[in-house]
Amino acid sequence: MSTSYRDVSVASTAAAHDVASPSTPGSRPGASRDTRSSVFGGVRRNRQPLPPMTPGRGIIVWALTTACLLAAWFLLYVFALTPLAEARSQSILYGTFREQLALQVAPLGGAVKPGVPVALINAPGLDITDVVVVEGTAAGDLMAGPGHRRDTVLPGQRGVSVLYGRAAMFNGPFAGIATAKPGAVITVTTGQGVFTYVVTDVRHARDAFPQPLQSGEGRLTLATAQGSGRLGAWNPTGVVYLDAKLNGVALPYPPGRPAVVPTAETALQGDPSSLLPLTLSLPLLIGALVFMVWARSRWGGWQAWLVVLPLVLAAMWAVSQAAVQLLPNLV
Repeated sequence: MSTSYRDVSVASTAAAHDVASPSTPGSRPGASRDTRSSVFGGVRRNRQPLPPMTPGRGIIVWALTTACLLAAWFLLYVFALTPLAEARSQSILYGTFREQLALQVAPLGGAVKPGVPVALINAPGLDITDVVVVEGTAAGDLMAGPGHRRDTVLPGQRGVSVLYGRAAMFNGPFAGIATAKPGAVITVTTGQGVFTYVVTDVRHARDAFPQPLQSGEGRLTLATAQGSGRLGAWNPTGVVYLDAKLNGVALPYPPGRPAVVPTAETALQGDPSSLLPLTLSLPLLIGALVFMVWARSRWGGWQAWLVVLPLVLAAMWAVSQAAVQLLPNLV
């Protein structure tokens, strides 16, 4: 026998490995060695690839993702972008109204087109500073700032002048009237001059009405939404009113004021007329999203985003503007 010492060492090593790593029935040779090297040697084992997504499942995933993104955009628009839109509108209205006052062409009452600036209101105790009031109280009118109810007189004139303002969205210009104290001063500037009002009461829907005005007197009533809790303005349960009495003699008002206003211009009402622009803008948004998918498959990722993203954002802005007008006008 001429077995060398090296052959004996190799055989002994192989036998020891077989004893330490017995193979199970049905397993392939070397499987235990692969597993041990995977655990101790850090070798990553190949995983089975995921099955391809079916067209039906892909459509469902795409639809759900799109719905989630649209919901997130609408929340962003309501909470973060509406204040910016209101601030821009106020800046434009302020310049327009100042020019009208300088040229003595500011509206004095009667039949005034909705959206036109009619007054400038200041109330430091209510956190209201140089806020322009527009004509009309529909949800779309109040996106630019407080609105004057068209079937009432303008501030400074004989009778009761009613102003509506939002409590939450679009900067919530009338959010502080619920905490107003009697004696607070409100100053209003119109085409007829500067008028000073003193707060007399803050009341709710079921409270008693103030006393009727005497001849030559004027009253200003501010109205906004109110609910319970910290987020009550977003889920209003009623309307809060602030009454203020005019200091001095009220001025006469011109004829032509409408006797009644549409339901959409009353408190806590949405504007159904915004359904038409919403119906027209939704297909534009869907078309922009489909165009985005097509552009990514043809041009690539960043090229598609560069071209289509402005179209998608414009369509989403139009849809949001129309949809928010369906909500109560004082929110």
